[in-house]
Parts: sequence; structure tokens; C-alpha cells
Amino acid sequence: MFKAFLQTDNNFNNFIIRVMLGIVIFPHGAQKLLGWFGGHGLEATLGFFTKQLEMPMAIAILVILGESLGALGLIAGFLTRFCATGVLIIMGGALVMFHSSNGFFMNWSGKQGGEGFEYHLLAIALCLPLIISGGGWFSADGFITKRFSLFLGK
Repeated sequence: MFKAFLQTDNNFNNFIIRVMLGIVIFPHGAQKLLGWFGGHGLEATLGFFTKQLEMPMAIAILVILGESLGALGLIAGFLTRFCATGVLIIMGGALVMFHSSNGFFMNWSGKQGGEGFEYHLLAIALCLPLIISGGGWFSADGFITKRFSLFLGK
């Protein structure tokens, strides 16, 4: 079963999708986890999620880890399906809970009350091929399944 979870082919399209998605998602996670890119860091983000948004602590931690470590997993192609599923759930949750009330478009003009959900839809769409067929070319998953197929079973 674990081998099927890691299984992928040398699809170059999935390589591009996972690396670009990881590069786009990582800064959002780094803002939350490390305070990079103008973010507030772990303590402040956890406080905001749990107090302002009334999110359970476990969910808040999973969101932060999914956007930071999950994005790095996507870039490396390590546990691609798992990482892509995490990003899909995070983006779906953000879309439904916070961004759907702001309409479709991002707040380019600064006139909306917040950001729309177009970014989230794109991220969700990019997760789907990764969940379906894996990380593709030059992925840790592909390396693991080739090198350790004897240990992973059929």
C-alpha cells in the first residue's frame, strides 16, 4: 500500500506543478512559522488562529505545518500525495471559511473588504493531478519506489 502511495512516473508536467505550487505556498507557511516575508511568526499566528478565528489549536498547527513543511515536501517530491492533499484541504478551508464572502477576485484595487478566492481555486486545481498521479519526474517519491521497491512490497 505504501508503494502505491509513493508511486509516480517521470511526468515532467507534474514536476513543474509540484515545484511551482510548493514555491508559491512556502512563503505563506514561512510567514506563519518563521515570521519571514513580513509574517508574524509562530506564536502570533497561533494566537490569531486560536483567539481571533477561534480555530482549534491542533488545526492551527496543521495549517502552519501544511503550508511550510508541506510546501517543502512538494518541492522535493516527498510524500507528494500527502502534501498536496494537505494543501488542498487548507486552501478549501480558507476559501469556504474566509474568502468566499469577498467574491472571486483578489483585492487588486484595495476596495474589497478582503481577498477573493481565485488564488485558492488555482491552488486546489494544481493539487489534483499531484494527488491522482504523484510528483512526477525528479521526485523523492520516485527515487524511493525505485531504490527500495524490494522493501516496499508489491
